[in-house]
Amino acid sequence: AAGIQHVVARRDYLNAINVFPVPDGDTGTNIAFTLHAVLHAMTENMHRHAGRMLDVVAAAALDGARGNSGAILAQFFQGLGEKTAALHDLSAAHFVAAVNHGAAAARTALAQPMEGTLLTVLADFAAALQGHLAQHHAADISSLLNTGLARAKTSLANTPNQLQVLKQAGVVDAGAQGFVDLVQGIVDFLQAGSMEALPADTILPMVSHERGTEADSHYRYCTECLISGDNLERTVLSRELAELGDSLVVAGGARKLRVHIHADGPDAVFRIAARYGQISGEKADDMRRQARVAGRRLARPAIITDSGADIPEALRERLDIHMLPVRVHFGEHAYLDKVSLTPADFYRELRLNPLHPKTSQPPPGDFRREFNFLASHYDAVVYIGLTSKVSGTVQAAVAAANRADGTPVTVLDSGSVSAGQGLLAVYAAECALAGYDAAAIVQAVKAMLPRTRIWGAIPDLSYAVRGGRVRRSTKLLADLLHLTPVLTATPDGHVTSCGVLWGRNRRAEKFARFVTRHVNAHTRYRLLVGHCDCAEDAERLRTLLIRIPNIESSWLTEVGPALGTHAGPGALVVSLQVNQPVT
Repeated sequence: AAGIQHVVARRDYLNAINVFPVPDGDTGTNIAFTLHAVLHAMTENMHRHAGRMLDVVAAAALDGARGNSGAILAQFFQGLGEKTAALHDLSAAHFVAAVNHGAAAARTALAQPMEGTLLTVLADFAAALQGHLAQHHAADISSLLNTGLARAKTSLANTPNQLQVLKQAGVVDAGAQGFVDLVQGIVDFLQAGSMEALPADTILPMVSHERGTEADSHYRYCTECLISGDNLERTVLSRELAELGDSLVVAGGARKLRVHIHADGPDAVFRIAARYGQISGEKADDMRRQARVAGRRLARPAIITDSGADIPEALRERLDIHMLPVRVHFGEHAYLDKVSLTPADFYRELRLNPLHPKTSQPPPGDFRREFNFLASHYDAVVYIGLTSKVSGTVQAAVAAANRADGTPVTVLDSGSVSAGQGLLAVYAAECALAGYDAAAIVQAVKAMLPRTRIWGAIPDLSYAVRGGRVRRSTKLLADLLHLTPVLTATPDGHVTSCGVLWGRNRRAEKFARFVTRHVNAHTRYRLLVGHCDCAEDAERLRTLLIRIPNIESSWLTEVGPALGTHAGPGALVVSLQVNQPVT
């Protein structure tokens, strides 16, 4: 526990020196997240039996592992647990043998092991323990760890001589530094008997994150998942996944595996993993976006939303809006919205799959990890969430914000969905770029809530019926009378019917007239039109609406599963927001 506390205290330092395998500035956050899971499991499942205790540690590390270094540490703990499973007490010889087994196991987890990394320091640490035991047969745990720590520090200092990218940046390997910090915290506790961690370094090195170095992955997403099953073939899985990307780590044993890989197609990774067992804990972080903020701290709040907000990708990139994916489930198959499942793929599956999809909010752990990463690079975090009246997303974000470390996180309920939520996130990002602090952003967005309207025209209620949102009798009546229901988000955040379009032909023209009736001739607006796999209809609708003289700007975007699950293919969405220039 003291070792973990010391690593967590130095999380920001580890983020700052993170340049390998990619300079995305999250190694400290990932290791801290991994070890937090271990600490929680230790607290909840304390055993006097050493082997059982280390089995708890190994299982928790595997479940909670994040990032390349987290997965390697998890495999190291897996090796410790395997070697000590039957042992109630650990002698010095038992301990040394377990550490050596763990270091060897960690190396087997990587498809392409590299020296100058955490693997090297683990091996040197294990060798030092073995050498000390050979010389001092009556060695105790304290003397073993002191010897191992000294050798680990020497090995760590040598990592820049083994990896050119570390030498260019003037840093040591961040994952290896995290392990040395873990051992340092343990040794300090054994010497002082105190749980108080050493303070984090106050002077951080200036790290050069230059493009085009070997530290840059050719792939976009840091992709991870957990596989549960029987007789899992780690080696076979590794060979199959190796063709999809780089930085592959497959950690675990016969019943549970943790996969980490840098890849362009998270969906392909998850499909392969699902053939081996039940997958869970899927995540895919955009490393390109992370790399843009790595190694520096931005003196403005970060704006983050969930994928329930439909925003054109180019606009989201330009305004630096971060996004957490909603989970989409077709039976046993789970996807990350807009990451491992594009809107086009979603609607194709929606049409063909007899199983109706379900959506679920990102778990609090995803929020907490993302909040902590953003908190280490921005001076505050503001989250704009899907209306709490139709989803538990905001509640999950609040739970995570209450446990976020250090930098304040503010959670704001958008009271809207899809394009409406998207325009509110856009406005918040514009405020952040204009120099507003978090409190001013929240105040400005709250003022914009009643000035942002959204409507959705739903031509086919079949999908809402399948999802249990609409009665079959309502669909039969709409079909009989050739009606297209129009939904809206109410001021209190509910999504409800607000009218109909008569007839099924010339739908874009009728919807444009419907929206126009809600336009104040003396108010300037901006417009976002969304579509559920009907781009031509949406473009025609936007062309009709921008003829309104007081529409000052407009965008077109795809609508994702958060709304599309119930609206179905062919649905159109319009959001109007009062054009309030940010000054």
